[in-house]
Amino acid sequence: MKIVSTITEVRAQVGEWKKAGNTVGFVPTMGYLHEGHMSLIDAAGENDKVVVSIFVNPMQFGPNEDLASYPRDLEHDAALCEAHGVDLIFHPTPEEMYGENFYSYVDMNVLTQELCGLSRPVHFRGVCTVVAKLFNIVTSDKAYFGQKDAQQLAVIKRMVKDLNMPLTVIGCPIVREEDGLAKSSRNTYLSAEERKAALVLSRSIFLGRQMVEEGEQDCKKIIAAMREEIEKEPLAKIDYVKIVNLDTVQQIDKISGDVLAAIAVYIGKTRLIDNFICEQQGV
Repeated sequence: MKIVSTITEVRAQVGEWKKAGNTVGFVPTMGYLHEGHMSLIDAAGENDKVVVSIFVNPMQFGPNEDLASYPRDLEHDAALCEAHGVDLIFHPTPEEMYGENFYSYVDMNVLTQELCGLSRPVHFRGVCTVVAKLFNIVTSDKAYFGQKDAQQLAVIKRMVKDLNMPLTVIGCPIVREEDGLAKSSRNTYLSAEERKAALVLSRSIFLGRQMVEEGEQDCKKIIAAMREEIEKEPLAKIDYVKIVNLDTVQQIDKISGDVLAAIAVYIGKTRLIDNFICEQQGV
């Protein structure tokens, strides 16, 4: 396994692989890898070669967010990647990615105006820009993203479609702890008390999904029940609880078609997200 830090090195290595007829899978990450990331890397193993990027992207953090404190551990990440068969890690600096006098951005409307786009207004511009750059640098055949960031997955799939990018984006299921909490690098911020309180997210998600599976179609009733569950936890502060169309990320009143129910909740100072997806429910 190689670890490289420059765009030139990545392009040279991937170019050699492609000349040899190899397919390339790509997993973009911000590092501090966990079992959720490993599930993406394992899925990417269907390709001949696997590239993982580890880059804490400053462009997707707002001025009061956790860019400086976001956990980083390249040695730990590299050991995990090697154990899971990764061929190349791309670990650039912000200067390598953006250079001097960076002026070009990838922006999107509609899909970025709800959910996390409301409370993190600069976030998706940063995500789209860095992911577009990474796709252009790595030139993989497929790229793998987790469903935990369901809005991000929808946004990236739309960007690839709209801009005719020559790769396939594959979504992979949420990986959870044994007690139900969705795996996240930000879980490391939680104290023991907060870690216990954070289970309210998955309880709310499981409740909402159960209601849909039992035939409830009124989004207001489902949201009310999910909010009530979260509000039982004193350490929890709701950012949003919403149900949207999976393709457009616009709010809906009735469960119909492909649906995303998503939540963002602060546990203490830590913002966590979770969701469930229902496909082809109702008419």
